Amino acid sequence: MAKGPTVEVENVVTPGSRRRVDAGKYNAMKAAMLAVLPNDAPGMTVASIRPAVLPRLPQDLFPGGDKAGWWIKCVQLDLEAKGVLKRVEKPVRLYRA
Repeated sequence: MAKGPTVEVENVVTPGSRRRVDAGKYNAMKAAMLAVLPNDAPGMTVASIRPAVLPRLPQDLFPGGDKAGWWIKCVQLDLEAKGVLKRVEKPVRLYRA
């Protein structure tokens, strides 16, 4: 369970599903992802997002990139549900809407 300020996230795969997560980590990952993702398709593969965002993440929240993969997926699903990101399939690629 998150300690301190939280933010509610959605899941595009499970409509109506909402969960509260750590606001600091969520906002840091969201900013990093939006900074590296292109505006147009075909976008970036999920695997290529991690090395691109790691240098942009605060070390106090993500020491050595710890848990970055989970947070990428969390932010991805939330921003897709909110219409901020879009995906292209096979392989999955993400870009800003």
